[in-house]
Amino acid sequence: MVVVPAVAVLVAALSGCGGDESRRDYAIPENLCGIAVDADDLGQFLPDGEDVTEREKSGGGTKVCEVVVDDKLALRATQAWVEEGKTTAYFASSQSLEAPEQSADDERFRYSGNEAFGKTGGCVDERNGQELYTAVQAQGSEHSDADAMRRLITAYTSQVEASASCGASATDW
Repeated sequence: MVVVPAVAVLVAALSGCGGDESRRDYAIPENLCGIAVDADDLGQFLPDGEDVTEREKSGGGTKVCEVVVDDKLALRATQAWVEEGKTTAYFASSQSLEAPEQSADDERFRYSGNEAFGKTGGCVDERNGQELYTAVQAQGSEHSDADAMRRLITAYTSQVEASASCGASATDW
């Protein structure tokens, strides 16, 4: 009879040991393909693992930065030129299966616990009649934090506005 309580104590002790600790052997990126981000906000959405890499793709008026941890896509950041006069909700609907319900800055930003969308201020391609939008999506993340995602998209969008992307045109990508 003494064995059962001892086993129960051992199981309880082992279950609290190391189960909640993260095991991240890589440095959290401080930028997404050249666009500065807050590593604390970004890190919340990245999984444990050994290796992190970034892959950048562009074409058709869109730039995509994929953050890959141990050969699995963890997060995607997007910059996309969209027809002038559209809204962030319109852009989000073309990028996501679920429309993020939360918004900030008079609907300029739309976000949920694992993805967010923004509209840059002043990044306009007048020749092609387009405006630059941003997205950060961590749909595969087990972490959900709407406040962190709002901070991430707001900061990312601000950095895109200050980058060469803002002065580019849709045909440059």
